[in-house]
Amino acid sequence: MSNPLFYAKILLFGEYGIIEDSQGLTLPYSFYKGTLKFSALDTEFEKKSNESLKQYAEYLKNTALPENFKMDIDALLKDISEGLFFDSNIPQGYGVGSSGALVAAIFERYSYKKFMPESISKEELKQLKSVFGLLESYFHGKSSGIDPLICYMNLPILIENRENVDKVSIPEEEMGKGAIFLIDSGAVGETGPMVQIFFEKMKTEGFRKTLKDEFIRYNNACIDTFLKKEMTPFFKNLKSLSKWAYIHFKPMIPKSLYNAWKKGLDTNAYYLKLCGSGGGGYILGFTKDFEKADKMLEGFQKEVIYRF
Repeated sequence: MSNPLFYAKILLFGEYGIIEDSQGLTLPYSFYKGTLKFSALDTEFEKKSNESLKQYAEYLKNTALPENFKMDIDALLKDISEGLFFDSNIPQGYGVGSSGALVAAIFERYSYKKFMPESISKEELKQLKSVFGLLESYFHGKSSGIDPLICYMNLPILIENRENVDKVSIPEEEMGKGAIFLIDSGAVGETGPMVQIFFEKMKTEGFRKTLKDEFIRYNNACIDTFLKKEMTPFFKNLKSLSKWAYIHFKPMIPKSLYNAWKKGLDTNAYYLKLCGSGGGGYILGFTKDFEKADKMLEGFQKEVIYRF
């Protein structure tokens, strides 16, 4: 039995904006991964994972899926009774898709129809996203389906709007001075409360207007210029996006990083942005000179995810 690995994901751009129809850009992140395995369930981790799978399978039994996307839940339950668990090092509450990888792994193994990521059409991608939204809503209450889709496809995905997604090529990495990196805030983030704060803010007309007129404009421009590898306008829009978040997303910025966020804006040495819903977990950093940014962010744990 082959054990395909399902990688974590990183939402480079689009946090909160994709709820309001902005574009998004997400990448697989192979540093963290998970796979379905069998064991005698000797460890606490394996026991807990197996128990969680049992509860999730019960939920799936009562979830109506479209004909083309049906799953063999009886086989899943049988495997769970024989010691199936999800062996994963993807941290939970860090915005890198821990539940997405699990959903992708289960769908890949138990769906009756097998899909080949390279040959999936744009229409099938749209349907898969919708199905994954149903499958992941068990974990978050409501899910766009994007996280499991990225984990399942293991390819960069451009979120065009609320409905449509497409496969996309990102510029090849170069070992230059520049980097995109993750900073560990040192705290776990909870998606639910952060999304609640966002929806509360959306009740005020001023916030809705600035989100639409400014945030979404900067966000989409960042995606466009990054994909075209136009780094000067990319960093100009990135600074605007980081500054906007500093003013309007203050509750979502982990307190440990609030001063560092402002320091980046004041010095232009690096710019920070949310990675997912915020509140904790990882924050994304972008810099033209990683060595300099690394020194300025001394004391924080960092992981480079892309060089240019």
